[in-house]
Amino acid sequence: MRELFVREAGAWIRWLQLNPAAGDAGPARVYVHGLGCSAASDYAEVATTPPLAGRVGLLVDLFGHGYSDRPVDFGYRMREQADAVAAVIEHVGLRDVELIGHSMGGAVAIELAAARPDLIAKLVVAEPNLFPGGGFVSSVIASQEEQAFVAEGFARMVAGEKLPDYVARLRLADALALHRSATALVEGTSPSWGAMLTELSQPRAFVVGERTRPDAETDLMAAAGVPVVDVPDATHNMMIDNPGGFAEAVDLALSAAEPGV
Repeated sequence: MRELFVREAGAWIRWLQLNPAAGDAGPARVYVHGLGCSAASDYAEVATTPPLAGRVGLLVDLFGHGYSDRPVDFGYRMREQADAVAAVIEHVGLRDVELIGHSMGGAVAIELAAARPDLIAKLVVAEPNLFPGGGFVSSVIASQEEQAFVAEGFARMVAGEKLPDYVARLRLADALALHRSATALVEGTSPSWGAMLTELSQPRAFVVGERTRPDAETDLMAAAGVPVVDVPDATHNMMIDNPGGFAEAVDLALSAAEPGV
């Protein structure tokens, strides 16, 4: 595990670095997880499975998640998280990376690609938050008062979660970070992450779980010219449902990614 002190956050961000000596194998890849998740749980198998194996890979835990710090004074907005991931990429000395983000991590990745095109050569997002309103989980969290969620709501959420793998990841997350992140997802941005994605100059693509379809946001991205690749027999939790299929889909998406219009 590697770590970097991010002065703006007053906290340490941490990541796993795969194949650090594999620079000649091709562009490095950076993986960003979703709300209440962690990089190792979501991407360790995916990033080491053909056809994605063998590249330099950074599996980054966002602030408030996994092994990264939980700064109390941090806003946990997507742009703030994106800036921290950018600091990691620069610290490692990478440029022109291939960036992969899932769910909330997709919104973070879109912010990063838009703000730092010097760092990001290609972008693949897997069912990212695209518009204000949040998803089911983030909207439930954000509907509660921050203090109430931290004091009681988070424990109820963990106790009531039906997916054992998500419970395991949630236990590594910080309640305050979850609430502020969820609130930011519900509030959204202007322009929206969906608009940012369609307007990016870098090649970009969209990955969706086959069992998520029909999905209006996926269809909207396809109509806007963003290449779409399905993960067979997978829900939104696609890297857990079918890690091999997700790896293949990301590889196809990287190949299919086209520059923005």
